[in-house]
Amino acid sequence: MRTLLGEVLRRRRLEQGRTLAEVARDACVSVQYLSEVERGRKEASSEIVAAVCDSLGIGLADLLAEVGRDLTVHRAPVLRLDTARLSRAAIAPRGPRSGGVSGDVVLLAA
Repeated sequence: MRTLLGEVLRRRRLEQGRTLAEVARDACVSVQYLSEVERGRKEASSEIVAAVCDSLGIGLADLLAEVGRDLTVHRAPVLRLDTARLSRAAIAPRGPRSGGVSGDVVLLAA
């Protein structure tokens, strides 16, 4: 999420043709800190995000709405398994196992 927030802040800044130094000065943050926020390396407080938004002349709600739109575009696809269509051979274990009952299906989520 912080990466997308930073990407939107950077995009908005570049659309205005402004430098990191200009926006950082107006928002009362260091150039290095703002750069790290834009790159998604720092988790900015709500106060810092609001100050950067003020510097860019955008509303916090507008920023968050744009982040939300970007989030739907960048979201990883969801894998859905339709077990009714899987054959027993497709879900049968292969190779040695360390427990469980033969034919068990184990789904792991990351």
